Amino acid sequence: MAYIDSFFQALIDSGASDLHLGEGQPPKIRRHGDIVPIRDEVLTREEAEYMLSEIAGAEAWAKFVERGDLDFAYEMNEEARFRCNYLKQAHGYGAVFRLIPTKIATIEQLGVPAVIKEFGELRGGLVLVTGPTGSGKSTTLAALIDYINVNFSRHIVTIEEPIEFVHRNKRSIITQREVPEHASSFPSGLKAALREDADIVLVGEMRDLETISLALTAAETGLLVFGTLHTNNARKTVDRLIDVFPSDQQAQVRTMLAASLRGVVAQLLMKKADGSGRVAVNEILVSTPAVGAIIREGATQKLEDVIIGGKQFGMQFMDDAIWDQLRHGVVSPREAYMKAIDKARFRKFLPPEEEGL
Repeated sequence: MAYIDSFFQALIDSGASDLHLGEGQPPKIRRHGDIVPIRDEVLTREEAEYMLSEIAGAEAWAKFVERGDLDFAYEMNEEARFRCNYLKQAHGYGAVFRLIPTKIATIEQLGVPAVIKEFGELRGGLVLVTGPTGSGKSTTLAALIDYINVNFSRHIVTIEEPIEFVHRNKRSIITQREVPEHASSFPSGLKAALREDADIVLVGEMRDLETISLALTAAETGLLVFGTLHTNNARKTVDRLIDVFPSDQQAQVRTMLAASLRGVVAQLLMKKADGSGRVAVNEILVSTPAVGAIIREGATQKLEDVIIGGKQFGMQFMDDAIWDQLRHGVVSPREAYMKAIDKARFRKFLPPEEEGL
């Protein structure tokens, strides 16, 4: 048993999601969105070095000491895997560990809209799952991949940094590749997937021009591509994809995106009013001829109206999803106001002392 495992056990026992270690401060955990210390005494250089190097292994530790950054996954036991990020900071060594559930939840268990399943039934195109860090994008994507795995015979290639949820083959064949362990980068993994007889490719992070360009090309050539972006809603997602490209290429990219985009699932996590945890809320964009036309002409401000009016296609506007949670008393007026796009819609529900927010 590694020295750090007792910290991980404390995290699991308290129902927390992340462990934060920083030299010169007490170890802390994130529970239901809030960060709290788990002991009073601060982490020393010796303790940090011992606990971090022990689970990284000599080779990876040497790499971290030289570069100042390290990403990998650590399996404490069959029930607990962690996504590990090591960093150097002003006071010395630091690390953040995210608990990855080993049991993959279903779309029903997550409470996300069932229309998401339809994205798993497609034979080609681009589907984006978006949201800020820690909003459950990976969890939703894992549920979608598992739905495909249970119901269809496909070859699914995932390119991740690091591998989070481990999928066992059910009806599908799943090839999971880790950057930089198995593929040197996301673009190289994506290029290789085109030669690996894949039906579906999951790109863990679409953060640069080359990856986005290759994903669009792969989607155009008949692959079903799932990707993630750190954007809060469908409109920002479309804008981000196009803005990555130089201005002289943007018209062509809009045409490509209009043809290949099948949907956007934006996700936020909101704190429940009773303090019992968090609830996912989603904006759903389903590609229709109207959506394609809007993307082609670069008028993304019109997407909001299309989403609001597209309920029969399974579309859902983020503020409407937030309103539902507020209406049913699941979240507080303050939480709804903080997460909403149109603040004015929710301001009137704030208690008088908070109206100046």
